[in-house]
Amino acid sequence: MFRHLPFALLLAACAPVMAAAPGELTLAPTGYRDADDPCRLAYETAATNRYLDDAADLVACPAGPDADAFGAKTNGRTVADMAGYRLFSVPRR
Repeated sequence: MFRHLPFALLLAACAPVMAAAPGELTLAPTGYRDADDPCRLAYETAATNRYLDDAADLVACPAGPDADAFGAKTNGRTVADMAGYRLFSVPRR
């Protein structure tokens, strides 16, 4: 029953992403603007695919006043709140 568990754990340890909730929100391992920025690029999942845009980045910031400031600084449009993060569609152009 658990014979594949070691393999699954090995794969999870090598994954270059940080998941906030399984299948819900998968984030880049480093910050969006700077390496230590708390806002991160959000990858496509079943929960985020409706917010993706080929002319914008989908960025997740921890919910709170700093998230609102991020949106104002980057001209990001709030598209959702999910798993403790506020998601922004940030234009690339």
